[in-house]
Amino acid sequence: MQAELLSSSLVIAVDGTAASGKGTLARRLARHFGYAYLDTGLLYRAVAFSAGNATEQAEIDENTAVQAAETLDPDKMDEAALRTDEIAQAASQIAAMKGVRRALVGLQRRFAAHPPGGAAGAVLDGRDIGTVICPGAQAKFFVDADVEIRATRRVKELLERGVAAIHARVLQEMRERDGRDSSRSVAPLVPAEDAYILDTTGMNADAAFAAALNYIESRNMSQA
Repeated sequence: MQAELLSSSLVIAVDGTAASGKGTLARRLARHFGYAYLDTGLLYRAVAFSAGNATEQAEIDENTAVQAAETLDPDKMDEAALRTDEIAQAASQIAAMKGVRRALVGLQRRFAAHPPGGAAGAVLDGRDIGTVICPGAQAKFFVDADVEIRATRRVKELLERGVAAIHARVLQEMRERDGRDSSRSVAPLVPAEDAYILDTTGMNADAAFAAALNYIESRNMSQA
């Protein structure tokens, strides 16, 4: 089934931890190659946002989250409203729900198989693209960095958006999210066996992009 889904396009899978630079890298790769881009994390954020608005419970009910996932319209997602740390934490929690993941797998695979706009390929970034969503992707990356560095990057990002942020709290939340994402029973955050591990601890965005391009060129995808 997977081979059939991916037969019509080239796919680059970019997985990794929060604030590692995977989103920036994925967007740059998509622009460089003229591929369609999907931030799959936004799908989970959108479900968390929708399900949270549908219930006043402290924790999101799984049935409510599954219903939100099954009726999600990616074209109507309000990206600005989904970029808060509160939504990120909620998305990490609902991402462990089997029903939610099942509902969103088909959407992601269809995007990869038939990229919108007639693009020749697709770049998807997330946490299980290379292992679950597109295990047949022609190039796979796993992007990571030291958690202290990632927390510093996230604080800088939040402050630039005018959001108050305390480094110690952001660091603690990031560690909790890493642990939750890596230990969940469904599609845990782990590198695919054939993924290129990209440690961005000492890299800026340009260096990470150059390293990724070098790897893709070594796989003869540069002309895709």
